[in-house]
Amino acid sequence: MSRSLKDFIIIGLKGIAMGAADVVPGVSGGTIAFISGIYEELLSAISNVNLSLLKTLKSDGFKSAWKQLNGNFLVSLFIGILISIFSLAKAIKWLLENEPILLWSFFFGLVLASVLYIGKQISKWNWIAIVVMLLGTMLAYYITTLNPLVTENSSLLFMFLAGSLAICAMILPGISGAFILVLLGAYQPVLAAVDNRDFKVVATVAAGAVVGLLLFSRILKWLFLHYKNYTLAVLTGFIIGSLNKIWPWKETLTWRVNSHGVKVPFNQQSVSPISFPEEPQLAMAIALALVGFGLILLLEKLALKDK
Repeated sequence: MSRSLKDFIIIGLKGIAMGAADVVPGVSGGTIAFISGIYEELLSAISNVNLSLLKTLKSDGFKSAWKQLNGNFLVSLFIGILISIFSLAKAIKWLLENEPILLWSFFFGLVLASVLYIGKQISKWNWIAIVVMLLGTMLAYYITTLNPLVTENSSLLFMFLAGSLAICAMILPGISGAFILVLLGAYQPVLAAVDNRDFKVVATVAAGAVVGLLLFSRILKWLFLHYKNYTLAVLTGFIIGSLNKIWPWKETLTWRVNSHGVKVPFNQQSVSPISFPEEPQLAMAIALALVGFGLILLLEKLALKDK
């Protein structure tokens, strides 16, 4: 596929959007990849990292291996993701602490529209597709109700394993890699490492992510090749179930003190904005949800125009 500089800049912007989503515990970068039309190409490019690539490198040289890898696509995308993570981590952290309702409202609208977008990709509905979608919904919902680990672990081995698990969720639409880090008690240490430019911890998490990504992408690619409709149905269910996690109005049931001595919510449940104990900011929340919803519709129209 021949691409211009403009194409690679657009791919980089999609990477920035993926990175911004991945920083928020509850929103999946995989969802952004899917709705921006690069999901299957991403899986294919990642799964190209194998022994065949090494053979091509040895026999035909770097240029052929780079083409087989789809290297320009991957570099453009991951540069965008890294730019987003390092530049937006502090802003997202501030919004989570100071304007959580408005931040979650925007992402709720965005993810809700993603349900419709991905569901429309299913070419044939039958009872199996409905059952696997419901199973995906229940599994994702159950994950959102789990309590995070009380203790935060920042050992390098743990960070490596956390990166491996989180990346698997991160490339699944609907399952948030950042939320998996929260459940493992690794989210705050990772965010602090990014914020403080602790490259030792960041590199360890990245190494774990690479290992997890190479293994899991092959499974997803196989599923898309052989059971695309059912895979899309499960992913649609994952996104529906994940909506509970990003519902803007939460009641905190229990609190905990993190490693910095700051009191933070530990166990929360979704509540109606009417019964929310504080100012629900309902008008602004609805407006931002509509902005997020409209953004997905705009991306869908742009994708159809490109086709």
